[in-house]
Amino acid sequence: MCSFQASLTLLSFIPEVPKTDKSFEERLIFKAFLLKFVNAYTPIFYVAFFKGRFVGRPGDYVYIFHSFRMEECAPGGCLMELCIQLSIIMLGKQLIQNNLFEIGIPKMKKLIRYLKLKQRRPVDHEEHLKKKQRYEVDYNLEPFAGLTPEYMEMIIQFGFVTLFVASFPLAPLFALLNNIIEIRLDAKKFVTELRRPVAVRAKDIGIWYNILRGVGKLAVIINAFVISFTSDFIPRLVYLYMYSENGTMHGFVNHTLSYFNVSDFQEGTAPNDNMELGYPVQICRYKDYREPPWSENKYEIAKDFWAVLAARLAFVIVFQNLVMFMSDFVDWIIPDIPKDISQQIHKEKVLMVEVFMKEEQGKLQLLETWRDKDKKKGENCNNHSPRPSMSHRGSVSSCHSCHVEV
Repeated sequence: MCSFQASLTLLSFIPEVPKTDKSFEERLIFKAFLLKFVNAYTPIFYVAFFKGRFVGRPGDYVYIFHSFRMEECAPGGCLMELCIQLSIIMLGKQLIQNNLFEIGIPKMKKLIRYLKLKQRRPVDHEEHLKKKQRYEVDYNLEPFAGLTPEYMEMIIQFGFVTLFVASFPLAPLFALLNNIIEIRLDAKKFVTELRRPVAVRAKDIGIWYNILRGVGKLAVIINAFVISFTSDFIPRLVYLYMYSENGTMHGFVNHTLSYFNVSDFQEGTAPNDNMELGYPVQICRYKDYREPPWSENKYEIAKDFWAVLAARLAFVIVFQNLVMFMSDFVDWIIPDIPKDISQQIHKEKVLMVEVFMKEEQGKLQLLETWRDKDKKKGENCNNHSPRPSMSHRGSVSSCHSCHVEV
């Protein structure tokens, strides 16, 4: 799967011609991240925002290929399913599977490489007993493939922690446990399983910083939608302040259920046994905001639905702007560079300017000294000429000779 994604990412560069290696690498990383983003988060987005949204209603269900109904959420709601799925991902995939692959795959590659080298050239017994040099031992290790996979793993984990933290608040704790274990496994892998990487100076982490900022901004919007649309937080508030008679949540479940007459089932969609409960059922309930069957506009969307939808959209707007304002305010209050370090940097710049000015002043003084000496030599040349009535050509030649001596 990873090789297929890498091939697909490289094929996307066919119509592009990056000017520099840096731009090529940044575009490659960004496109690989987009593929990894879709591959990792699509099931979670489906459960959070699409599952159970387009199922229809009793008597008018949505079918795929005229035989398969759209999937609905469990009675506990989609938020509970989302929480369970995130717990499985963070505990099973991130904490167990990734760490096993982190140390297991390099060991397997090292073993396969060693067996291939052994088959290619049989080693004598005396040479085998001889102690090998460090570079000979390191040659059997796996070549260093760069830090892109490590960065990608951390970015995907950061997305799991931030994008859906409202549905699974324990995600940061599992991420912390995973990173405590992984930092030691990475140390062992880089020291004992991989060849020594070539040190390269870098100003910062490059495009990964922009990706982190983008994921952080997106996390605010997604958490706002999870709280307002996936959970029952907004419907409960709307019922509490608009429909509750005594200011409590008593009757909330009954308020969210609509009525349906079983005689309105389409042919072939009604239950097989109408007497399953021991008596004939005429009216059933389902979770939706729709008009009852005795209304003039039966099974149409009720006004309660639009009131809840307006409250949800208002919450998204308020939550998003409030969190964005708080993040910008904290970013303004806490500088990126501490005050003492910025003062030290300013002092170093002032000292550098002073040193530069002193050096330039020394150069100017040296030039002025040379000019004064040149003028004195010229005056001496004119004053000591033996014949004042000498021709113009002779004076010129004598001064020329004087300048040559200087």
